Amino acid sequence: MDVSFDRTADDTLIIRIEGNWNIAKGLASTEEFEKRLGTKPLPARIAFDASELGHWDSSLLAFLSKVTAYCGSKSIEVVRQGLPQGVTRLLELASAVPEKKDARKERHRPPFLSRVGEAVLGLGKSIDEILAFTGEVGISFCKFIRGKARFRGSDLALLIQECGAQALPIVSLISLLVGLILAFVGAVQLKLFGAQIYVADLVGIAMAREMGAMMTAIVMAGRTGAAFAAQLGTMEVNEEIDALKTLGISPMDFLVMPRMLALILMLPLLCLYSNLMGILGGGIVGIGMLGISPINYFHETKAALTLMQFVPGLIKAVVFGVIVALSGCLRGMQCKRSASAVGEAATSAVVTAIVAIIVSDALLTVVFDRIGI
Repeated sequence: MDVSFDRTADDTLIIRIEGNWNIAKGLASTEEFEKRLGTKPLPARIAFDASELGHWDSSLLAFLSKVTAYCGSKSIEVVRQGLPQGVTRLLELASAVPEKKDARKERHRPPFLSRVGEAVLGLGKSIDEILAFTGEVGISFCKFIRGKARFRGSDLALLIQECGAQALPIVSLISLLVGLILAFVGAVQLKLFGAQIYVADLVGIAMAREMGAMMTAIVMAGRTGAAFAAQLGTMEVNEEIDALKTLGISPMDFLVMPRMLALILMLPLLCLYSNLMGILGGGIVGIGMLGISPINYFHETKAALTLMQFVPGLIKAVVFGVIVALSGCLRGMQCKRSASAVGEAATSAVVTAIVAIIVSDALLTVVFDRIGI
């Protein structure tokens, strides 16, 4: 992997290439060659002598490409006759396709006002798509009420199982831990006044009115909403949704409506189960750490909770179920036809659902306070 230089009388710089060229030994430097050309006057042409060349690979091509490019910048003629035929062909192939114009053009960041305008336009477009999708779902729901929606009952049963029974373990764990945390935080303050018994009221009311529905909805957004988006996104990539349209089957009826019904039916039941597990978690802290007897804790919880205390949570659970299903199905149907787009759809579904859950929860809390629920 040796390079030497010899200048002839006819003002030609001959580059002698010798030895074996292996990329494992690294790439040859063109520093010595550039120093030779740096001296005045410049040679009229560059020629090569490869009579002592052994085995070679892409390292030789990389070296010759750099030499050719440098000579082109100095307007020096390059004569390739002394190179092996294979090297000459590869160099011609490498230089046959010119670089696209502006291929290396630096990207300029648009002005601030331009970025704001694009964001506003994008937001408006997103709102239009959400409203259009919600309208199509509403039409499909009306068709379901009239018995004209076309979907398979077995699909609905399978989705109910996935959204209900299979979600119990994660809902149990999260709700139990939320109840433990609420009870522990409340106990720290109530202990100062000797009112530890009211931990039961705190945990029971918080879980029934707020935390049970919200935590269940957030868990389902990450678990089921992302799954819906990934499933529908994969169908979009595989052109299965186009096939349904070709057969005259509405994707809204066949794919979206069963998922909507499954979550609307299962989320209130999971909310009630979450309330129970949260109260159980609060009982563990109250009985285990505060020394409250199980009977006293049970009676205090029973006195604090009435049926009306569960109504806000159940209403929120139904609304959250609609939100999670809409977010997952919307992002899945909007998915582009690539593998990365499926992942982006799942991520976007979770983010959209959680943001909508928090906003709707705040609005419903204000409404319930105004109407006295």
